[in-house]
Amino acid sequence: MTGYEFHPEARFDLEEIWEFIRIDSIEAVDRMVAQILSAIRDVIPFPHQGHRRSDLTGRPLRFINGREYPIAYASVRGRCG
Repeated sequence: MTGYEFHPEARFDLEEIWEFIRIDSIEAVDRMVAQILSAIRDVIPFPHQGHRRSDLTGRPLRFINGREYPIAYASVRGRCG
């Protein structure tokens, strides 16, 4: 398990977060995005560590938190996607 891919909407969400917070501080938003990406990378070797949210979706997604943002992911062919 070596990588991940963003769903197009997830990539858009990350860009929106960056655009919104950068108004206040480029350094702060860069740290926040780095922490979100770190949380994503941390789940790669242990894709079942997140929890399911059947109240939100019937899809086989798991959820973790990246700072205060929920991250939904699916393990796909041995990778988290």
